[in-house]
Amino acid sequence: MQVILLERVAKLGQMGDVVDVKNGYARNYLLPQGKALSASKANIETFENQKAQLEARNLESKKEAEDLAARLNGQQFVVIRSASDAGALYGSVTTRDTADVATQDGYSLDRKQVVIPRPIKELGLHEVSVVLHPEVEAVIALNVARSIEEAELQASGKSIQELAAEAEAEAEFEIAELFEDIGAAGLEDDEGPSSGDAPEETESNDKD
Repeated sequence: MQVILLERVAKLGQMGDVVDVKNGYARNYLLPQGKALSASKANIETFENQKAQLEARNLESKKEAEDLAARLNGQQFVVIRSASDAGALYGSVTTRDTADVATQDGYSLDRKQVVIPRPIKELGLHEVSVVLHPEVEAVIALNVARSIEEAELQASGKSIQELAAEAEAEAEFEIAELFEDIGAAGLEDDEGPSSGDAPEETESNDKD
């Protein structure tokens, strides 16, 4: 199916290009979202008549997207999730989750703008792309943790493996200290009175 693009579409073309696409892609994505029109003679004429307006609108929306990208790029958002001791999530972090936490922090995002190349199923820091405009993209980080405290530690550069190792070392240290205290207490109990502390014998009052 031939369509005329009303905006730049990645890996497809620029505004005004007439391109061949699969029917399903056109009917399910390009046409409903207003990114293209079927390339009929009437639609091509309509585009030419409205080209100046479309270009002006595109420049305006691009500038707005660039302003948002400047504020959003590099931001880190905390996502609290349950996970195993090994760091595997009980579920995954989705595009909707990403849009929700960003919006809660004052950045109005739609989940359709978020690009997650592969499912996020582990604790840690994960980079995610946000497409704000066909020509403008920002990169944010999701700090996926089991608690705010853990998120702060991860933000400081510590991985879940390092945090687990530190927790294990701390537990072992506490156990070792406990055994040392128990051992010291046992030694004190085992110590009897010294020979120098033996009671003196009293003289017998028995008469011969």
